[in-house]
Amino acid sequence: MGVDAEVRMAGSGAWYVVATTDILAAGREELRDAIAEVVKAAAAMGWVNREKAERWLRKLERGHTIREGRPKYSVGLIGYTLAVRYQSTNPHSIEREARRLREMGLMEGRHFTAKMPEDGKIGYVLIRREGLAYAAWLSTRGPGGRRRLAVEFVEHVLQRAKERGGEVYRKDLEAVERDKG
Repeated sequence: MGVDAEVRMAGSGAWYVVATTDILAAGREELRDAIAEVVKAAAAMGWVNREKAERWLRKLERGHTIREGRPKYSVGLIGYTLAVRYQSTNPHSIEREARRLREMGLMEGRHFTAKMPEDGKIGYVLIRREGLAYAAWLSTRGPGGRRRLAVEFVEHVLQRAKERGGEVYRKDLEAVERDKG
């Protein structure tokens, strides 16, 4: 249904569930509105930090769109270098995304790096510049199934960069266009 959930242990020994509903919220305005009401109520009761609640509400208002089945990659700049990264505390999510990249034809260590989360800390999949370049090349010249996966990936990264705008989008578009040809 598009809901990611993780079970975590609280410091007191109690268990709790963290659920993210990005895909459902992206597709259904009614769900976005319902989630926004819950966030507002939680902020009013002091259960959620006001700044965090405001950030969540801004995302909901934009209708943060995510392709079904595609995790949220962050696309940004570190210095002058384009950074494409997926983060999660769920080791299964990290492994699933690393497997998807391998199926596309990217090689771990050469095109991307994966670090599994440990002790509840965030793990990540980081796409290297060479990986984005190769994915762009695969999107136009790769064999059938790999080409389809690469097209979906490159479009997703471009969409995320476009949401960031400015220099991030320009650098991403520049890299993809250069490496497609």
